[in-house]
Amino acid sequence: MEKVRIGVLGAYRGSSMIKYCAQAENAKIVAICDKYAPALEKQKALYPREDIAYYSDFEDFIRHDMDAVVLANYANEHAPFAIRCLKRGLHVFSEVLPVQTMQEAVQLIEAVEETGKIYAYGENYCYMPAPYEMRRLYREGKIGEFEYGEGEYIHNCEPIWPQITYGDPDHWRNHMYANFYCTHSIGPLIHITGLRPVKVTGFESPLVERKIRAGSKSGLFGMELITLENGGIIKSIHGDLYQNSIWYTVYGGKGRMESAREDAEKDDVQTIYVKADEYSGQYGESKVDCYRPDFGLGDKSKEFGHGGSDFYTMYHFVEKILGNPKADTIDVYEALDMFLPGMFAYRSVLQGGIPVDIPNLRKKEEREKYRNDTACTDPKVAGDQLLPVFSKGNPEIPDEIYDTIREKWLEKEKKG
Repeated sequence: MEKVRIGVLGAYRGSSMIKYCAQAENAKIVAICDKYAPALEKQKALYPREDIAYYSDFEDFIRHDMDAVVLANYANEHAPFAIRCLKRGLHVFSEVLPVQTMQEAVQLIEAVEETGKIYAYGENYCYMPAPYEMRRLYREGKIGEFEYGEGEYIHNCEPIWPQITYGDPDHWRNHMYANFYCTHSIGPLIHITGLRPVKVTGFESPLVERKIRAGSKSGLFGMELITLENGGIIKSIHGDLYQNSIWYTVYGGKGRMESAREDAEKDDVQTIYVKADEYSGQYGESKVDCYRPDFGLGDKSKEFGHGGSDFYTMYHFVEKILGNPKADTIDVYEALDMFLPGMFAYRSVLQGGIPVDIPNLRKKEEREKYRNDTACTDPKVAGDQLLPVFSKGNPEIPDEIYDTIREKWLEKEKKG
């Protein structure tokens, strides 16, 4: 296969994947699909080529002659589309998140196993320079066995809420519980260590006024305390605290690694600090190494978002399809190891904050317990298992708030 032929569903978030395919040596973009016409028109203007087909309907799009599909649609709708694509014989790159319910998790795993097609989860924060270098160093034994780590993804979305929710009261972001969008904080630590999460205790912050004025019904942020299979512990925090922060730290039996803080003016996740002894118990005068990792692909990644990680997620996905044994993708089992702690953290919250077990869906007998589990906060999916968006009950949000947000979005659209 000279180049992998890729179609992208979702012309907004998918713009980075489209850009990769349009200029890559190992892939090419052949189809783009989006139900929002202005988003398609923007891509047509950027790529006015006869060899790219544009679709507004997924049913037409999925019939296009291609090898793989990127799913950059709504975060709560990836699993049903992924299953459809896999069963049609297409490799799948899924944006965040992998599933919305346990029923979808079971069905997605079975679709991957039955078809043998590649499923790659696009948790791009794993491929940011500092956490990805942590993975390399950890696998080399630099800091010893994992004992404790923290992942922090704080993104106050209120300033951009009109552009990402459009004033739609039913938008998934307005219905996601505090622990839902968890894989940016948990994912890198799972990818660094390769360890499976086995138990979680969840925490939900209060619902504050600025969430209400954005039209969101959840707590301000979620937190997870996660026990891994080796007994190590992860603290994960994510949500809408006022000032943004992306940060990771990992402690082992003979050292520690962390990314730079945004406020340190060291290019935050582009920079890593490492302090480790030669052996556990040395307690010598080990110096702190501080540097920006280089992954050997030159300047190719620098023009892509999220610290260049948007480039690496796609690069590894395509290389995996082409049979490169060094391709580093996140498979369906690891994707769920990153997401299930958040899902079960909220179940912990709803039970008063007790620790709960995280199922191992690699085991078929574990899957059977959840085959009909549709519990979520999405009324279209949950049926009679609908959960509240906020543990103490969904707040009433006046229609005027959504009207105001929609007006802001439309005004922004007019200005281009």
